[in-house]
Formats: sequence, structure tokens, C-alpha cells
Amino acid sequence: MRHFGIAFDEITIPLAQENTRAEILRHTPSGKCPALRDGAIVVWDSLAIVEYLAETFPRIAIWPRLRAARAQARSLAAEMHSGFANLRASLPMNMRRKVKKLELGQEAAVDVARIESAFAAARAEFGQAGHFLFGDFSAADAMFAPVVNRLHVYDVDVSEATHCYMDHVMALPAWQEWAAQAQAEPWVIDKYEIG
Repeated sequence: MRHFGIAFDEITIPLAQENTRAEILRHTPSGKCPALRDGAIVVWDSLAIVEYLAETFPRIAIWPRLRAARAQARSLAAEMHSGFANLRASLPMNMRRKVKKLELGQEAAVDVARIESAFAAARAEFGQAGHFLFGDFSAADAMFAPVVNRLHVYDVDVSEATHCYMDHVMALPAWQEWAAQAQAEPWVIDKYEIG
């Protein structure tokens, strides 16, 4: 939403606190983040939020305009949403972590190989005209932003093409604002401070 200039008010709820779940439940029935409230409408899943925004703001190319690209972008976003469990478990997202190499286990390395393959395929077929997976920034890139963070802060060995893509994502003003907000958080969640 920040990248596309869609106005919103953000509510930050610190995770891993005694009152975290109760605070989140005040905003969403799932007890999980993220959630979007638009008047009386509550949308509480990241993919559902993306679809809601695409429907609400049809003039903004939240998904690629080309049907084949849009289908692939949605497939990749869904794969990110439900997959890569080994990468997630091995490399918790941590926007404040200093870049420091952490060796991957075999299962997480398989996830990284699949991610790089998916990035390369999207870029080769649809992304030649821009810096992102489907040329212009889209919801697929937003869904992979946490992966970009993991690959970066754990200094994962990736191809030059993946590094180039990561650099473009991390150069976005929305990313820079996200990183600055993370640095300003006063709390630390110990289980995410690994390696």
C-alpha cells in the first residue's frame, strides 16, 4: 500500500508479548497479522488483502496487467504464502539484523534454489522491461519482500541476477521506510536473534 501510495493508518502491535494475541484479536478474528480494516470490512490474510486492494483500486497495477503474467504472479505469491517452511524456520525474518552469514541446511538450500528458479523464470518471461519479477513492481514482489530480507541479512549465496533483484527491492522508498521503522522499534524478540 505504501509503494502504490494507498493511504492507510498503521497500528503496530509488538509480537511475543503477554498481551500480543489479545491486542491482535481486537483487530482481526484470526489473531494473526496482517489485517486490513476498511470501514466495517476486515480482511485478515496477506493474499486476501492484496486481492481486496486490487479489486478496490483497479486502476493501480497491483498485479501485472498481462493475463499470463498475472496468473504466474498470483501463483508465485501463493507459493510464497504457503511454502518455503524450511527457509522460514532456518532464517527468521529480522529487519534489524546486521548482515552476517549463516550456513543453510540442505532443506533450506532447496527452498532457496526454488526461489531463485522462480525469480529467473518470471524475469525471463515477463520482467525484461523493468527491475522487478514482472517488470514493474507488483504484489508478487511485495510477497517476496520477507524473502529478500532473509537472503540479505543472512548473507545467503545467490546468483548475481538474484542479488540485482534484491538490490532493487531494497532501494524502494517503501522498503527504506520499513527498515527505518524496524530500527526504531524498542523491543527485541530473542527467538529471532539467531546466528
